[in-house]
Amino acid sequence: MGQHIQLNTSRLHCIGAYLAKAPGTPKGGLVVVQEIFGINAHIRDVVDRYAALGYTAIAPAFFDHVENGVELGYDEAGYARGRELVGEIGFDLALDDIASAAEAISSAGKIGCVGYCWGGTVALLAAIRLGLPAVSYYGARNTAFLDQPPTAPVQFHFGERDASIPPEAIAKHRAALPDAEIHVYPAGHAFNRDVDPKAYDEPSAKLALERALAFFDRHLA
Repeated sequence: MGQHIQLNTSRLHCIGAYLAKAPGTPKGGLVVVQEIFGINAHIRDVVDRYAALGYTAIAPAFFDHVENGVELGYDEAGYARGRELVGEIGFDLALDDIASAAEAISSAGKIGCVGYCWGGTVALLAAIRLGLPAVSYYGARNTAFLDQPPTAPVQFHFGERDASIPPEAIAKHRAALPDAEIHVYPAGHAFNRDVDPKAYDEPSAKLALERALAFFDRHLA
């Protein structure tokens, strides 16, 4: 369904992006923010899935600022390289790219953001700094930004067995953002990653997607 395009950015440097257009009239647009593994097959599938559900979706290839065409696996080497790359990109540059991606699909209507892991924190920051309604999946870096009020609605998804996000971190979300939707599942980290049997939890992933779609239907459609 999708296609690879070039995306203009604020740094006068084009990066790649994976774009999938909704059939017919879109309900709105979504910027999909990757984990630390680049725009790999799983993230492309997430983009395609949202497009099939009525939202034109785009995933910016943030790592193109450093190295073109990065697609990492879920092994030790992939994790190590992914952590290096997100460290080099940082949140400010990622948010600039989110803004560029949102502009690129602005014809779809209202724009939101959904992100996973590292992308979950980027999605929260998109709600704080860019005013995009956002769904944040298991953002382990969120707590550093909970003192900054979002300027758009946010929905959070966490796994109760996620060692990187202990219960006290989830409690901090509830205390700082009492009006936000916060959902916890009997799962571990990355429970939406259906290509990784070590992480995927099908019932949790399906319920989280239903809730994410209801959220976007309320705030975008």
